[in-house]
Amino acid sequence: MITTHDHAQPGHRRRLSILLIPGTATASAYPVKGAPELTHNALYKTAKVPAAKCELTKGTSKASTTKYLTKVVGCLNASWSKTVKDFVPARVDIKSKHENGPCGTGMDIAGSFATSCRETIQIQLAADWIKAKDDLAILVEVTRAYSGLIQGQTGISEAWWAMPNDADEAQLDEQTHRFYLQADCLGAVSMKSLGRTSKNWKPALTAETPGEYSRFKWHGKPANRLHWFTQGYKAGRPGACNTWKAPSSKVA
Repeated sequence: MITTHDHAQPGHRRRLSILLIPGTATASAYPVKGAPELTHNALYKTAKVPAAKCELTKGTSKASTTKYLTKVVGCLNASWSKTVKDFVPARVDIKSKHENGPCGTGMDIAGSFATSCRETIQIQLAADWIKAKDDLAILVEVTRAYSGLIQGQTGISEAWWAMPNDADEAQLDEQTHRFYLQADCLGAVSMKSLGRTSKNWKPALTAETPGEYSRFKWHGKPANRLHWFTQGYKAGRPGACNTWKAPSSKVA
């Protein structure tokens, strides 16, 4: 069962009965108040995430793809360890099939996925990712999953889970958008550290997201997803990813 420290997709706090119900706190949305771990987290004051000193080459065999994905996480560990205080390196758990779904949620995902689960980046490696010759969208998915580790280790995940769960639907949706858009933004910071470029990031933001997630609207409008991703990528630092103080229009 997912605990309040996990950032597992799916991770919607209200609509998935398999998740724990969050507790109460003084924080509220419109805008978020009373939750300094969200609005004034020390993460936002850190410097740029340094460039990862590694060469990434993805093959089209299971062995080469496994090696590639393991190396990606290792490179991110090396870069983020210089940014996050008391950083704990992520472990990697790569399997052809995670029988209990992403982080034990019970969802049956047919293809590949990546998610954070406590201190682990959990990857289900299926034929779609193995055969892919272009790794850009896969890398976007893995770095976004890695964002969950950063949110967890800096207290953001726990503070989000602790927000009141009895607000109106629109307010709760906005809280969810703020959390997942921040993950997009932090993922872009990771992409910048890995030195990857693209003339158009929009297709890559959803290209490798499992189709089973399509009924969930965690991130809000596509335009806002692209905005936060682009902002994180250009800045290359977590301070660009404070979605908790942004106006509602930027997290709709």
